[in-house]
Amino acid sequence: MTLPAPFVSSVLDIQADWIDYNGHLNMAYYNVLFDRGGDQLYDLLGIGAEYAQTRRMTIYTAEAHVCYLRELHLGDRVTVTYQLIDCDAKRLRAYQEIRHVDGWVAATSETLSLHVDMNGPKVTPFPPDITERIEAMFVAHSSLPMPERAGRAISIRRK
Repeated sequence: MTLPAPFVSSVLDIQADWIDYNGHLNMAYYNVLFDRGGDQLYDLLGIGAEYAQTRRMTIYTAEAHVCYLRELHLGDRVTVTYQLIDCDAKRLRAYQEIRHVDGWVAATSETLSLHVDMNGPKVTPFPPDITERIEAMFVAHSSLPMPERAGRAISIRRK
């Protein structure tokens, strides 16, 4: 399996009901875009919706850090990138960017996701076939530089 580094989603459109009273994309829908882009990657890895239905295992987001860099508006079209920056037997640490089709970055997100057995629910190791795919992606993505915004903490900078 050839895995792009980073993964880039198909083009996604901003929907009219996602626009808030300020005339731009409501902050919640940036996360929807990150989720939809991630779902495309999860399908490629075999851990998407079908995996949840047939194997009763899925991915839960445990933590997310979003940076809103530039407003999106109705009519804008974007892609979502996904870079796997760390993983272990049960977890994925990823960095994503929402990029306008013109190339500029609208938002970034760093997440820690857990592999969950839905029968518990409980965190559980990835099965061997999925581990193999994740490891292949990690190898492909390890050649990418660490994103500048990865590992950031929220703080107020003092002069």
